[in-house]
Amino acid sequence: MNVRLAKALAAVLVAGLLVGGCAPATAPSSGGGDDKTTGTLRVWLFDEPNRAPKQRVIDEAVAEFTAAHREVTVDVQYLAVQTRSERFRGAFNDPASAPDVVEFGNTDLPEYVAAGGLADLGADVDGWAEGKDLGPDLRASATTDGKLYGVPWYLGVRALYYRTDVFAELGLTPPTSQEQLVAAARKIRAAKPDLFGLAVGGKYTFAALPFVWDAGGDIAATSGDRYTAAINSPQSRAGIKAYTDLIKPDNCPPQQCADLTGGKTVELFASGKAGMAILGNFNRTAVEAGAAKGKYAVVPLPGTTPGSIAPAFAGGNNLGIMKNTQRRTLAADFLKLLASKKYQQQMYDAMGNLPTLTSARTELAGKEPFLRPFLDTIAAGTRFVPLHPGWGKIDAQAVIPTMLEKIVTGQATVEQATDEAATAITAALAQ
Repeated sequence: MNVRLAKALAAVLVAGLLVGGCAPATAPSSGGGDDKTTGTLRVWLFDEPNRAPKQRVIDEAVAEFTAAHREVTVDVQYLAVQTRSERFRGAFNDPASAPDVVEFGNTDLPEYVAAGGLADLGADVDGWAEGKDLGPDLRASATTDGKLYGVPWYLGVRALYYRTDVFAELGLTPPTSQEQLVAAARKIRAAKPDLFGLAVGGKYTFAALPFVWDAGGDIAATSGDRYTAAINSPQSRAGIKAYTDLIKPDNCPPQQCADLTGGKTVELFASGKAGMAILGNFNRTAVEAGAAKGKYAVVPLPGTTPGSIAPAFAGGNNLGIMKNTQRRTLAADFLKLLASKKYQQQMYDAMGNLPTLTSARTELAGKEPFLRPFLDTIAAGTRFVPLHPGWGKIDAQAVIPTMLEKIVTGQATVEQATDEAATAITAALAQ
């Protein structure tokens, strides 16, 4: 199931199937208590490096919701993504303090379902007029053991942002192969020592994985429904070496880049301190708010074969309802409002989040050239992490970032670090 699900997600991204709208929920409360229609609805959403654009959209949705529900207030809390696992585990263990509606990463789904924290949304979607727009493949991406536990809110992939002014000054053209990418990065660094050529970080998992996948490697391999680590395969090691070789003085020095995260990479490029960076469509707002505004363009991240596109991680977030909510109907109403076409479009305008509704994406693709590199990346084929509850442990323990950091700081060879990571991955996926 897991392999099929990962492939299905990529297929869905190409097809652009999805949901939206707002209608009354029909599902009964699953929390075991009263389905209250008044009081405070508690909502947890992810925080952002620049929260203001997202918060403006959410504030408008809250105002619309409370205008239609006069005896309801909505308490929105923004969670730091890095500490979300601890907050969710606390909520699962203490239902009285848990929220009603939650945003969570699609990689979090198996772990949260295994913990028994999320409500089955099948009846809500089946009874929702726009639920028919949720295609079977996309529905599968939020389904575990035959039950739907999330409504996809947005999807995101990463591509290569580059400084057009720097490229013009140095006579560079956008790279169409990994070899050209590396050469351009080193040329920028040599000509402009105040810039990183290509900002790459030891703690930036989703920048490293395209190199692994492009080399034919993977995090883990499957046999039926069982996973075993593949991060130490020859193919994976080749991809990891290609990535970690970029964290060197001639491009991105280890002293500054070994602990570089995805968020810090966004900040570096936005502030004009990098010639290139691997960023998501959802990072556009942050880049536009910095010194790089008006001085950048985007192309797909190239693969080793000239003209190819490296596989990108098919990321995205879902909206869900906590199993023990006492305001089941209100929670479903609010969830559907946020998942509507209106607010998906506003979230794209505010954050660059790729809409999941077919109609919203079709409209945007026709008038937004910025989306083309990301849509081309999706069409070329995306990849996913293991859809297994153990992925949460792998992520929380920073298994892949630790592996990368040990290599780039000289604490371990590629072989030693990948073997160590493989042991941790196999153990996590065996549970």
